[in-house]
Parts: sequence; structure tokens; C-alpha cells
Amino acid sequence: MPAQFRRMVVLLCLAVMSWAAHAQDAASLLRKHDSLTAQLASNPFKRPLVLESSESSNRLAGDIYAVIDHPFTEVSQSLQLPPSWCDVLMLHLNTKYCAASKAGTDTSLSVALGRKFDQPLSDAQRVKFVWQPVVATADYLNVGLAAAEGPLSTRDYKIVLEAVPLDSGKSFIHLSYSYAYGTAARLAMQAYLSTIGSDKEGFTVTGKDDKGAPKHIGGVRGVVERNTMRYYLAIDAFLDAPAPAQLEARLGAWFDATERYALQLHETERTDYLAMKRNEYQRMKSGGS
Repeated sequence: MPAQFRRMVVLLCLAVMSWAAHAQDAASLLRKHDSLTAQLASNPFKRPLVLESSESSNRLAGDIYAVIDHPFTEVSQSLQLPPSWCDVLMLHLNTKYCAASKAGTDTSLSVALGRKFDQPLSDAQRVKFVWQPVVATADYLNVGLAAAEGPLSTRDYKIVLEAVPLDSGKSFIHLSYSYAYGTAARLAMQAYLSTIGSDKEGFTVTGKDDKGAPKHIGGVRGVVERNTMRYYLAIDAFLDAPAPAQLEARLGAWFDATERYALQLHETERTDYLAMKRNEYQRMKSGGS
């Protein structure tokens, strides 16, 4: 068998194997959708959404499964582009700057993380997210960002989005947000949770109080649940208003969506958030100056 023909056969086999694996990923996500039918139809979020979180000795993870009112082709075309993720991440209160860049075949996002108020970029922490290889087929999307190191001793950040098409022009997505942490981060988190973060809650219901009202999880799982929700709402707001000229609509939509869960997500007033983000977007457009 000629070498060139053998190479073509190998490439064809690899392509078939890749297609089969991605088809399995799509099938697995659709099975997850079916298993969550009841929870998607009735839940405290009053939208087709399920949030899960987990905590191990050194890692936190949040997962959101949701049906969104956007056709799969629109979701796939928009969210497989690295600059789109800067627009998504910038909606979050703590994201102060984001720029996508390419070096050879590698793409990365330089992200600055800071406080929940306007501050100089020099005071923020820089995190480099590496853009993962995109899987984009006719019925499945998988995009991911990974950062080896984060603020303090946090590390191994992963943000992964999967999506599949549903009937009636909708899509089912799975957003996963996780990171590992060391001693410095654990101590800093304990200090935060014992002071200004002592009254913060997550979304998972752990029981009821004396008056019969739901009690929500706190601690570090509450932290990861709040941030996972903020990123999900950012994706939804971006898909509703993806164009550069729609920045004001996007900012307003994200803030209004977070206020529907004010118990967990309220941090600042609408006018303050909008002013802060206008400044940060302007700074991002000017390259960080």
C-alpha cells in the first residue's frame, strides 16, 4: 500500500473516530436534558435551569444546565469565537479587562480580575486563559478556557460550555466552572466568609428555617454557585445582544437578570454597575490604557 494512500486511510479513520466521539458527546448531553425534564420545568429559578455544585478537599465546581431561547446555529457561531468570550466575561462584576490574542496556533485571553467596584487596572490580578480546541459540528458545540494559575493560590481554572440543538429553535447548554485552591486561597476565603461575606448565600436549598422559608447553602459552595450563575447570565445576555452597538442593552440585561436573584447576587446599584462597565469597556477598547 503506497505511503500516501496509507496516510489518507489513517486520516479518514481518525475523522470517523472523532465524529463518533462527538456524536456520543451530543447524545450524552441530550440524555442529561431528558433526565432533567422535571427540574427544568419546575424550579426556584422560574426559568428552565438546573444548578449543581460540588466541593472536594482542594477543588470547587459549579454546573448549570439550561434551555435557552436561541437556535443552536446562533449559539455555535457566536460562542466559538474567542473575542465573544471577552464580551461575556466582561459582564461579570469582577472582570476588569479582557483581550484575546494569538501566538502561532495558540489563542489566549488575558483577563484582569478585581473588586466589585471601579478600580485602576494596575490593582487587578492578571489571569491568562488558554483557549481550548473547539468542537463544532452540526449538532454539538464544546468550547473551553483553562488557566493554570489564578489569584492567590487558586489554580487550574476551567470554564467549559457545551451546547446541543433542541426543537422549536432552542438550545440546551451545560456550563461548567471550576478551580482548585491552596492554603492561601483557603485562608483568604475563610476571612471573607467570616466578615463581609458572612451573609452571602448560594442557591442550593439545604432545609427550612423556623418560619418555613428555604435555607440556602453558604460557604465556598455558595461562592462557586454565585459565580457560575453570573457567568451563565452573562452568556444569555450576550446572546440576546451580541453586537458591539448593543453594549448598553447587554449591560442592562445582565444586571436586571442578576437582580431577579438579588438575595444571592446583588452587590451594587444599577447606575454604579453601568458606569463602571462603560469605563471598563472603553479601557478595553483602548488596549488597557
